[in-house]
Formats: sequence, C-alpha cells, structure tokens
Amino acid sequence: MTSAPSSDRIWTAALVVIGDEILSGRTPDKNIGQIASWLNVQGIRLKEVRVVADDPDAIGEAVNLLRVRNDYLFTTGGIGPTHDDITVDAIAAALGVAVEIHPQARAVLARYYETRGGLTDARLRMARVPAGASLIENRMSGAPGIRHGNIFIMAGVPHITAGMLESLTGTLEGGSPLLSAQVGCWVAESEIADLLGEIERAHEGCQIGSYPFFREGRTGANFVVRSTEQARLDRCVSDLVVGLEAVGYPVLVGGI
Repeated sequence: MTSAPSSDRIWTAALVVIGDEILSGRTPDKNIGQIASWLNVQGIRLKEVRVVADDPDAIGEAVNLLRVRNDYLFTTGGIGPTHDDITVDAIAAALGVAVEIHPQARAVLARYYETRGGLTDARLRMARVPAGASLIENRMSGAPGIRHGNIFIMAGVPHITAGMLESLTGTLEGGSPLLSAQVGCWVAESEIADLLGEIERAHEGCQIGSYPFFREGRTGANFVVRSTEQARLDRCVSDLVVGLEAVGYPVLVGGI
C-alpha cells in the first residue's frame, strides 16, 4: 500500500533506456514520455534519463550511479529471448548477485507458451532474474518484468511497458502529483524573461517553464506553470496572465 502523500518529500526516479536500436535512430523511443507521465500521477518526479548501448559495462555503470541518487530506477529494453538481450546479466553483475531462473516466471511462461510451441530454451531466458528479485506482472505477452530493490526492469516495447506500469500503479510510495497549467501568447520570450522570473519568485512552490516557437511567420511562446498545490497553481497562473496582458501581450489560456 502507498502511504499518504507528503508535500515536503519529493520522490525521484531515473530511467535507463537500453538498446543499440535507440542510439542508431532505427527505433524511436516512446517510453520516456509514458513513464514520465505515469510517475507524475504516482507523485514521483522523473529527474534524469540515460540512453545506453547494449553493453554490459555501460548498463552497469548507469544502473549503479542512478539507483543510489534516486528513490527509484527504471530500465527499458533488453529482457527478451535473444542473445543480445543482456540487461538482466548486466544488472546482476552491477549488483554483485547471480542470475537465476525465477520459478514463478518459469511457470507463467510455461502456461503462456503451452499452446504456442512450448517453453524453449530461448523463451526460458525471459524467466532469468538477478537473484533476490520479484516479478512485475505482464498481461500482454507473458514475460514478466523484474523488480530488485528500487530497480524496475521492464520491456522496451511501449505497449508492454504500459501494461507493466499499470501493474505497478498504486504500489510505489510517492508524494503529491505535479499539477500543471499552460498559457500562451505571441511574444519573444526574451522580451518578458524578467517578468517570468519575478512572477515565479513571488509564488513559492511554483515553477514556470517557457517554450518558444515560430509559426505563421511569428514568434510566440507557451508558458507552463507547475505546482503540487492547485490553489498555488491557480494564483500563479492568474498573476502570469495579468502580468503579460499588462505589458501588452494578450494571453490564450491553454496555450497556442
């Protein structure tokens, strides 16, 4: 069970995206966005992301660094049935534990593949875990994800990752979800940079992000206000709208 949210405690997570196919540009990553969004609902901030090759040393280095400076570490990719799926081995080595066949994972895979050609040696690879791990349910393709301490080892296929996240929903301790609201106007952000800073400083517990764009031959920007408290968020947005319009820039609530 999750504990009651605490506004004073900021829970953080990191993500290691694993795969040569990501770094080569062959496969676009779709997991960063969905994991970040899911974590936010759980009251956990995604603080950093690393993309690493299918290389044991690179995986191990990233895992050992990020797991100790964040509350949670997620990895995606490299837990399939083929020879180049090395994530489990690399993480086990980084943790200094053996790799073992998880009996529950073996049973799950045996049931799943009973009418699909049986549990071959290649498929059995997906039951391998770092010793001492527990499983993350996967309703999509049988092969489970893996949890070892604060590390969550998940599939790289986005819809399978989504299913694993669903299984984890409500099970991790976190704080208050980060709320956000957006406004936009046709202005070069450099013209109102001082105003943005003043408004953010005047509203404790709020952050304002500025995202400029160029469309239809015009320069504009969307401003995203974030806070864990709705009342603070509303006050900051209100003052931002008033401030922008006071210096001659009409605002579109919701963004442009």
